[in-house]
Amino acid sequence: MRSVLGDRRAIAVLLGPALLVYTLVMLVPMGWSLGYTFFKGNVIEGFTFGGLGNFDKLWHDPQAHSALWFTFKYAIAVSAGQVLCGYLLALLYVFVLRKSSALVRTLVFFPVILPTVAVALMFQKLFAVAPQNGLANVALEGLGIHHGDWFAGAGGSFIVLVAMDVWRSMGFYGVLIFAGLLDIPDETLESARMDGATGWRLIRHIVLPLSAPVLLSSVVFSINGTLKVFDSVLALTNGGPGSDTTPLTLYMFRTAFSYGDYGYGSTIASLLTVVCLGVTLIIFRFSRRDLTKG
Repeated sequence: MRSVLGDRRAIAVLLGPALLVYTLVMLVPMGWSLGYTFFKGNVIEGFTFGGLGNFDKLWHDPQAHSALWFTFKYAIAVSAGQVLCGYLLALLYVFVLRKSSALVRTLVFFPVILPTVAVALMFQKLFAVAPQNGLANVALEGLGIHHGDWFAGAGGSFIVLVAMDVWRSMGFYGVLIFAGLLDIPDETLESARMDGATGWRLIRHIVLPLSAPVLLSSVVFSINGTLKVFDSVLALTNGGPGSDTTPLTLYMFRTAFSYGDYGYGSTIASLLTVVCLGVTLIIFRFSRRDLTKG
């Protein structure tokens, strides 16, 4: 192994193809998109140099500010739901169901592989009010609670959107965190139980600190995925009502491909890239604290 790693030609042969593909698929499009931010127009009408005009427009664009706020709000709500539900499911698999959890894991994971459009149509039916009430409204009316059209306002649309994405993805995070919990040595858990740590104390002082690495990975996966949400919103609400549920990704798509402004669309994409990078760095910065203390 040392002879291979010390051979520059072998390193070039092994890493060269992967680096070439990564450069062509990731770095070149990113650089191309960054270059578009200094121009206005599209491939049909042609491009004109605009300097920093697109960035100035982004700074003063209220619709971009609204899309950014919705993106943050959605990312926080869905990421919290995904990781929390996934962690609870993982605890259920490990400490309650144990070896008999395989069937439950499979059933809970199943929504992950369903097409987004199919899940969106199902949730539209669940929360429908016409031509007949969906199961959600029927259940609420059974409790004496009457709710109108969920998709007529920003609040109702947001709740349904969050519920849909948490439901369809919590199985993935349950399995991901479950794999991390399995790495906790049984001897450690038994020693903690012998010392009187059970229930919440066991989870708080033993399981949670030892599962911190997989929790960090889950948070990073979740927050980066939710900040770039596109298909769920497009399939369920199409950004409506109005533009109340329009994230940066959908605003970018419409700006570039519906309105033909590649330069401003690329500027919005650059903002999204900076946001994802910044949030990830913040998460890693705060994750350095030792969870076993305090």
